[in-house]
Amino acid sequence: MPRFSIIVPAHGVTGRLSQALDSVLAQSFGNLELIPVCDAPGAPAADVAAEYAGRDTRVAPASAPPSGGLAAARNAGMRRATGAYLLFLDCDDVLVPGALAALDARLAETGDVDVLYLEHLRVPWWEGEPTNPAAPLLPKQPAGAFSPDQVPALTGVQLPAWSAAYRRAFLAEQQLDFPDGHFTDVGFGGLVMLKAEKAAVLHEPVVRHLVRRQGSRLGLPGEHHLELLAQTDLVLTRAAELGLSPERTGPLFEQLFATVLKTAAHPRRLPSRRRSFFRLASRLYRRHRPAGYRTPGGSLGVQHRLLAAGAYTAFRALRGANQSAVRVAERLPRPRMVRTRLRYTRSLRRPLDPHLAVYCAYWGRGYACNPAAIHARARELAPHLRSVFLVEADQAHTVPEDVEYAVIGSAEYWDVLARATYLVNNANFADAVVKREGSVHLSTQHGTPLKKMGVDQATYPVVAAATGSFGRLLARVDRWDYNLSSNRHSTRMWERAFPAVHETLEYGYPRNDVYYTATADDVTRIRRELGVPEGKTALLYAPTHRDHHTGFEPGLDLEALCEEIGEDFVVLLRAHYFYDRGAAGSTGRVIDVTAHRSSEDVCLAADALITDYSSIMFDYANLDRPVVVYADDWEVYRELRGVYFDLMEHPPGPVARTPGELARLFRDGSWAGPESAAARAAFRERFCEFDDGHAAERVVRRVLLGEPPESIPPVVPLAERVPAPAASTLVRS
Repeated sequence: MPRFSIIVPAHGVTGRLSQALDSVLAQSFGNLELIPVCDAPGAPAADVAAEYAGRDTRVAPASAPPSGGLAAARNAGMRRATGAYLLFLDCDDVLVPGALAALDARLAETGDVDVLYLEHLRVPWWEGEPTNPAAPLLPKQPAGAFSPDQVPALTGVQLPAWSAAYRRAFLAEQQLDFPDGHFTDVGFGGLVMLKAEKAAVLHEPVVRHLVRRQGSRLGLPGEHHLELLAQTDLVLTRAAELGLSPERTGPLFEQLFATVLKTAAHPRRLPSRRRSFFRLASRLYRRHRPAGYRTPGGSLGVQHRLLAAGAYTAFRALRGANQSAVRVAERLPRPRMVRTRLRYTRSLRRPLDPHLAVYCAYWGRGYACNPAAIHARARELAPHLRSVFLVEADQAHTVPEDVEYAVIGSAEYWDVLARATYLVNNANFADAVVKREGSVHLSTQHGTPLKKMGVDQATYPVVAAATGSFGRLLARVDRWDYNLSSNRHSTRMWERAFPAVHETLEYGYPRNDVYYTATADDVTRIRRELGVPEGKTALLYAPTHRDHHTGFEPGLDLEALCEEIGEDFVVLLRAHYFYDRGAAGSTGRVIDVTAHRSSEDVCLAADALITDYSSIMFDYANLDRPVVVYADDWEVYRELRGVYFDLMEHPPGPVARTPGELARLFRDGSWAGPESAAARAAFRERFCEFDDGHAAERVVRRVLLGEPPESIPPVVPLAERVPAPAASTLVRS
């Protein structure tokens, strides 16, 4: 029998699941059983759990429907468990190193207690200074095992489930499980302590709990707060049935109603049901108030008395909750034109148009990237929708003739933004855009993150200065309902970089669909349009932006490179999109394709890619064509920009650090040799996970058509995908 069974519900935070599982399997104490509880086979979390189970026999996945919530998931894990003691982690939690060894040692001292309470660390979402909220709640004495009657203030209702280890046989004997609904920890913690005969305390942090930026889900607005009253009633009713002593009933009652009063006083948790909540709580208070109970002193005592009397108006006034609502117009920045502000404000009062979808890419730089690919697929699968693309005035001429567009800043722009039900962007909409109830915001992203993104940039001064206010950034992120991911690496990094309450869609990038749908004729046509000479090997050179540079600096003498590698090669130069209006033009064997609308076309035309740290490498890898990394300033870039992994250790192909090394790779053929192919295969396995040619369809069906997740077409396995052929392959055939 394992000493410990660790149960990890894995619904909703898939990106962090690996961290939680790794923290358990890396423990020095190895006599354990790890039970990740996932939605269903085939779900992203279930796939992660299955991978771990395949590598380690101690991992025993279980499943529970997401409709049952956290309680159902934990109960499913309990039914699957075989260990002597149960521990619960959330996906946001990790066990600290040596945690299980410390628990085992403490249990050896105390004997087989029913519940062993332990300390935990709450870590702010920005990985700031942790706190230890359990420490002041846990008694310093007695040192060994004790009866709950000896420590009446330890009721269990103030501690989360992951701040204790529970003897499995005790839970089974007493038929204890997690009660349904929200605030299940309150009910479970209270019932456990009511039934326990022996308890103990470990004064040592065992769990690190990462606090989400919005705080606990239980703090969000909604009628689920009424369930707190049900949990309170459950615990106090059971206490009365057991004939709990007044010494224990008083602290239990007071701690439960401290939470109830906090909820009743919060102006945003129950915006439309506060009065109803207060009245129900008042009845509950009078029903369960212990005989002889003395209310606390001060303001808290006044709140107790008002609750007992059902005096809602006086209670509300006491808490200062009667504040006027902030008007939408006041949230807008001061616009250049008063008419524009008034027009947008008026439009926000009109109902949403259920058939209007608005798209934008790269802050209005044109019809491009994931939004364009989704837009094109939506016209096939959802023709009932009116789709409007947003562009800057100087890019309007680049929009295809059959695509409706609105110029950013125009009256039509504000009208469609105010009334659109669906808003799709690969960056972010303007700060002034209001997230309306019923609207659906999809962030598609525009690359796989090698460099630090979002709030992870805060510790890098150069890029942080360019980013501006992180508070405003997070306010924009808070509008997202969905965020798109093309691989699990991205899923994990996006959850760190953009901490907010939204659903991650591991569907792949729609812009990359074309790499699997384009034909040989398409490749030939695109090369002809770009001016690639027939029979030449085209090398796409696509460097990324340097935050410490003020303009485009190629970093490489391309004409000299062409002279070095021979007449068979030409170079397609594509600068970062930040510089798409300053292209220098083509010279000699260097063809400048920076101004070409579609980076996907350029990739299809190229026989190989040369890049430094640009995310284009992740997209191009879908074509299974050679990639060469030119990393002449890796150390500088890594220090100034920050990166999520060491590209030098896990490159998609050969790495050159000097122009001479780069030229040599092409002269001796190693740019396309066996080692290059092996590196590319490993890279594709890791980063081309969900790109299979059907990403746009999955997005349209889920987001725009509202189809359930289980009906969405699954991702085609990597081995079964056939990318568009390279021109060099066509010549050989």
